[in-house]
Order: sequence, then structure tokens, then C-alpha cells
Amino acid sequence: MLSNESLHPPTFSRSDSQASVDSSASMEDFWREIENIKESCVGGQEEQTPADVKPVDEGELEAEWLQDVGLSTLISGDEEEDGKALLSTLTRTQAAAVKKRYNTYTQTMRKKNKQSVRDVRDVFGVSESPPGDPCEDHTAQLDGTQEKEEMSTVIKTSAPVPDDASLNSIALSDGSQDEEGSLADPRADSVSIFETIPVIPVHANGSSDPGEKPVQNAVSDDHYPEKNLPPEAEELSFEISYSEMITEASKRNKLKKSVIKKEDYALTKFIVKKTRFGLTEAGDLSVEDMKKIRHLSLIELTAFFDAFGIPLKRNKTEKVKGRDSGIFGVPLTVLLDNDRKKDSGVKVPLVLQKFFEKVEESGLESEGIFRLSGCTAKVKQYREELDAKFNTDKFKWDKMCHREAAVMLKAFFRELPTSLFPVEYIPAFITLMERGPHIKVQFQALHLMIMALPDANRDTAQALMTFFNKVIANESKNRMSMWNISTVMAPNLFFSRSKHSDYEELLLANTAAHIIRLMLKYQKILWKVPSFLITQVRRMNEATMLLKKQLPSVKKLLRRKTIEREVTSPKTAKILQKSPSSRRVSDVPEGVIRVHAPLLSKVSMAIQLSSQTKAKDILAKFQYENSRGSSECVKIQNQRLYEIGGNIGQHCLDPDAYILDVYHVNPQAEWVIKPQSSF
Repeated sequence: MLSNESLHPPTFSRSDSQASVDSSASMEDFWREIENIKESCVGGQEEQTPADVKPVDEGELEAEWLQDVGLSTLISGDEEEDGKALLSTLTRTQAAAVKKRYNTYTQTMRKKNKQSVRDVRDVFGVSESPPGDPCEDHTAQLDGTQEKEEMSTVIKTSAPVPDDASLNSIALSDGSQDEEGSLADPRADSVSIFETIPVIPVHANGSSDPGEKPVQNAVSDDHYPEKNLPPEAEELSFEISYSEMITEASKRNKLKKSVIKKEDYALTKFIVKKTRFGLTEAGDLSVEDMKKIRHLSLIELTAFFDAFGIPLKRNKTEKVKGRDSGIFGVPLTVLLDNDRKKDSGVKVPLVLQKFFEKVEESGLESEGIFRLSGCTAKVKQYREELDAKFNTDKFKWDKMCHREAAVMLKAFFRELPTSLFPVEYIPAFITLMERGPHIKVQFQALHLMIMALPDANRDTAQALMTFFNKVIANESKNRMSMWNISTVMAPNLFFSRSKHSDYEELLLANTAAHIIRLMLKYQKILWKVPSFLITQVRRMNEATMLLKKQLPSVKKLLRRKTIEREVTSPKTAKILQKSPSSRRVSDVPEGVIRVHAPLLSKVSMAIQLSSQTKAKDILAKFQYENSRGSSECVKIQNQRLYEIGGNIGQHCLDPDAYILDVYHVNPQAEWVIKPQSSF
């Protein structure tokens, strides 16, 4: 975020600026961190400079955006199933965002006298009415099924949200809050945290299914348990497209406004409504499905800012060549590739996990742990040794103290080839915050940004926020509040090598600090995947399968011949017989699923589902069956029920998910109990 031109405190008056930092102490932390960064650069560490970036026009930027969201086929003109399937799942606001960028791209290409490109009307149909026009009725199937005529050249978009959907919070009742991260169920004997609210299962287009029973479980964002639910607590729903919600609320002038305050308790407390499908963490989905989530999230984030009239402009990405070896200045993906040679399941760089451990061992109660600069000579020595010895497991961690570990943790993120979070989106967030929208709107924008991050960045950010919340939990001793951490870490996590004025730098720094504070406050819910995006992924997978069935007859014939050759091979036939995906679900009666648990002694069991059967009930049944006749109780705490195949790649189910509902949405799935992956 910080350039060499702005390493000194500004002299201008900022008393009326909303972006100014409210606390002089926090500003001292911020500028002290800038001085520390400057000293580290002068102390011999080379500052990476971006390669020369040639000026680019808007058309090239939009072409890059189309590629980033998985719609490169609109540029190449190739017929590709995934691109068509993605277009078929878009809501109206999402489709309008894609249409706008594609329009800009095609117009730019025509001005350059390039070869002819597809007209936008060939992609989205002949209608030019605005996304909210009631005359434009592109209603998609709610149950996720697609008729063949929907796969024509004209891509139909989803319908708007119901009229009764708004950003206004639903009245909450007084009651006791459950333990941190726990679930409260008013139907049980536990204390209610909000009034009886009918949960309407909403698909990707924001439309609801009639006749569903309400589900009243919820999860809280609060890291600090309070006896009573604060009156400003609000309900969050992940069931409706955020951009659709904003569009409908703005039409009815129901958008709230709020003022950013320094006090951590001033941040709104959110209660996330849990539907019958439960909640899904980012790591609960397969890599392939999370890639689709990223594409959809970037489209949704763009549509979200479009709804406010805020351009989500991205300058040409600063190209910085990272190092190929060592620790500092090495891309996250390269570090993870090296670490996975030791541990195939690692999601966060091992050296970063070591930094966390060193601080947690003896530094959580150390006053000003992330404000101190440490011993420069020791830090330089440890950096050199880590670069040379870490990957060969020869570095001696016992000689490093928590202060040096904290300093190197900050340097690790600051010296990444590209910042952990996309700094190019900060101007849009600044504009959003200047308009003073309610904190819920800021949360939604941030939620989409996190879902759009690459896997390595998203997983690392989650681990980092979890670690910082451990530091904040010891605030009474280490004097590191949520705001202190946010201010100190802002120049390390959001950085740009472009030059900015002091005033611009302060705006960027304060916005970045506020974003980090939101991440820390809402860490427990920001990494949960919005349900409307999961529904869109299911529909996208179904559309892809349907499109593949419509291959030309010649391709079908060739494919059939290939399959016949494979089946006639004795070796291949044996493999196909053993493959779980080759089993036919039709062999199992309706409402009955066969659950496989390959790592348990009872490896398979048929389960008759009822409307109240939850994932945790199935896990409990397997635990009971595997404990019978055994002297010791079978431990399956880390075991989870997975939904695999059908219209999803892999989905680790929430223990509170109602399996009959999941079964109805994905009847072709297989059900497997296996350990849950972790960092």
C-alpha cells in the first residue's frame, strides 16, 4: 500500500475527513510501522520493484476481467460447456455486470479494427431492457433442473428477489447468547437469540420454495461472549444474492447508513441464519467447485458495486517477479508446492505456521508484541538462515524469540510479490465507505472479496485472522486491541508499489485498517460460503452435464467406441467395477442412502432418512455400530459426512444439515464418512 513518496506523516488538516483515524495512539502506531518499514529497506533488504507496465485501454482490462471470471470463451469465441453453463446460472444483476464488461470489450475491439466479435445480443438475447425491468421475465428452474431448450444460444438469467426481501434487520428478542461459535435453537430448551423467523430456502435467483418449514439455528460472529444479545444485533442471510438484495432495497430507499467508530464494540453483531442445508466453510468444497465459487464471487462483487454506481476499476496488475527459492519474497503458491513435498495436505505455508507457534509460545502476553521492531542484527541473521535452511529442516527455531518472529511475520507478508489482499479494490471500498452505508453492506462486499481470493491467499488469510484473534484475546496484558492490530498490519497486508500522495496514502491506510478490523470481528462467518453461490455451482454443474449430453452424434459415437474399448479390456473393466462412481443410485430405494465409511470397521450402512435426520445423527449411528463388541469407544470427532458427486464435486456437510433436504437437491450423490481436512 505504501510508496517511498509517503513514508512521513502528512501535515494537512484531517479533522473533517471520515477516512481519518480516530485515535492519535493508533496513528502513532501506523506511522511508527511506516518508519520501521523504511528502516528495514535501508538496512539492506532490497525492495522489489514492479516491471514496467505498459498503458492499457479499458477493453484490455475488461478482457482480463472476463478471463478472471471464467468467461474467456466470450473472447476466443470457442464453444465450451463451462462458459455456457456459467452464463446460464447468472442472476439478473450478475448478467448485467457481465453484459456491461463484454459491451466495453467489443466496442474497443471494433474501434481497433480487430476481427469481428460476437455481438452482446448474441450472448444475452435481443432484449435491451434494464436488469430490473419487470417486462423481462427470464425465470430459471428453481429445483436446479434444466430443460434442453434452456441451453440455446440465448442465455436466460434468473429472476429478482422477492418484494419482501430487504436489508432491514428483523426484530430480535432479548435473550442469552450461547457460547462463542455455538448454535442456538429456540425449539430446544436453549435460550432463544431471536424471534421465530420463517426461513425461506432461496435459490441462486433469490426465489423461494413454498411450503418449507422454518429453521431457527444460527451462528454468531462474536468472539467475545456476552450475557445478553446487544440491541444492535442483526440477522444475516446467505440465501439471497447480495447484489439483487441491494438493487431491491435501493429501489425502496431502505439502505441504512452508519458512521465508522474506533471502538470495537461499536461494530454491529451479526447472527447468521442457518437453513436446513447448514453452513459451508470455504474448505468444505472441492477445489474444482471453489474455483467456480471464485468466478461467481468476482462477478457478484462487480455487480454489487455496480448497484451503487461504483466502478470496480482494476489497473493492470503490477507484475513483480518473485523468488524461486527461499522464504521471503517467494509467492505463496511456490511455498506451498515446496511444503506439500513434506505434507500433501498443507494449506498454509509451514514457515508461517512456525511464526504463529513462536509468538503463541511466549509472546501472547508481551506488551506491544506487533509494535516492536526487534533486534535488527538478529532479524537479518534469522532471515538469511531461514532462506538457506528452512526447506532442508536445518533451521534452529529454539534460538528465536517471539519478538523476532513477530517482526519476520510482518516482513513475510510485506515482501510477497503481490499483496495478500487485492489492493486494487481499495478505491471502490473507499467510495463505498464515504457514502456511509450500513456495516452490513460493508460486510457483504468484504465477504465477496474473500470468496474471490485464490485458494492460497484465502486459506492463509483465514489462518492469520485466527492467530490475530488469539493475540487480541490477551489485550489486557499485551495492549494490542483489534484496532491496534488492524492499524499496524494495514501497510503489511495491503500494499502497492505505486506512488501516492500523503492524503491518498492516509485514505488507503485507514480503509485497509477498517477492512482488517472487519475481518477480525467477523472472522467466524466471513469464510463461510454464501448459500446462493453454492446453489449456482450446483446449477452450473447440472448445466455442464446437460450440455455434454448434447454433443454432436459423431462425438457421441467416438466416445461410445472409446468406452467400449475400455470395458473390453480386462484390467480396465476391473477398475471400473471397483470405482464408487460406477455404482447406480437407482439400486437404493427412495429416501434411503448408503453411507460408506472406509476408515471404520463398519464400512457401509443403509440409512432410512426422515425429515429430521441430520448429518450428526448418521455420524452418531456409525459410532454406536462401530463401538458394539469393542472394549474402547470409537473416536470419530474428526470424521465428517461428505456429499460426493451428482451436482457437486465434494461437499463436507454441516453436522446440523438435514440430509433428506440435501438428498432431494442432489439425489445422484454418494455419501462418505471420512476425516475433515484442516490447515
